[in-house]
Order: sequence, then C-alpha cells, then structure tokens
Amino acid sequence: MGKMSWYSRFAKVCSRFSGRPIVFFLAVLAIVLWLVTGPLFGFSDTWQLVINTATTIITFLMVFLIQSTQNRDTEAIQIKLDELIRATRGAHNALLDLEELEEWELDMFRGKYEKLAEFARKNVETGVLDTDTPEPD
Repeated sequence: MGKMSWYSRFAKVCSRFSGRPIVFFLAVLAIVLWLVTGPLFGFSDTWQLVINTATTIITFLMVFLIQSTQNRDTEAIQIKLDELIRATRGAHNALLDLEELEEWELDMFRGKYEKLAEFARKNVETGVLDTDTPEPD
C-alpha cells in the first residue's frame, strides 16, 4: 500500500496526542494559571486577549485536524463495510458505496429497508422468526 502523506501522519500523531488525558489536564492547568495571573495583570484587556487569542487559534487548528482524521476514519469504515457487503452471500451489492449517492437515492433505499423492517416486525408479532432475509412477496 502507499505511504501516508506527511500531513496524514502529522494529523494522526496530533489527534492521538491531543486525545490523551494528560493533554486535557495540561489545558486545564493553562486555564488555571491564566486565572491565577488575573490579579497580577489587573484583569486587563491584554490579559483577557491572551486567553481569547490562544483558545481561538487552538480551536481553529483543531477543527481541521479533527476533520482530517474523521474523514480518514469514516472512509476506512466505509471500505470495510463495502467489503462485508461484497463478501456476504445474499447481500445487495447495490448498497456498496452508498455514501456517494444523492439524498433522494438514499431515501429510496431507506424506504425499502423501512418496509422490510415493518414486514419483519409484523412477522415477529405473529411468532415467525426474524433470522432470515425478510423479503416480502
């Protein structure tokens, strides 16, 4: 398989690091230190600007980092699900790559599966097992 780009490696390392409890505690410590220094700086506008600027920059960068890692995770999950559909006898291959369809196409599939679920629930109420493919006639 291909090598990860420098950004993918960087995003992966950063997201793993930033998700650790120690990073959360360091962030809390930074806020506590900022609060403690308030009286030293007379709770000035500059004192407030420091925390506002720092948190804004960190939040701005984290949004892109989180989105990058979320996109990779979602894509990997979709590929794994596609492989399970492909490899399962009786599965509908039309369900492969659904995430690429338009909303109205997804609604059509959803409607079909809602009907199948309703049919299966009615069967369960009458004592029919729900362990097979519930294809109504």
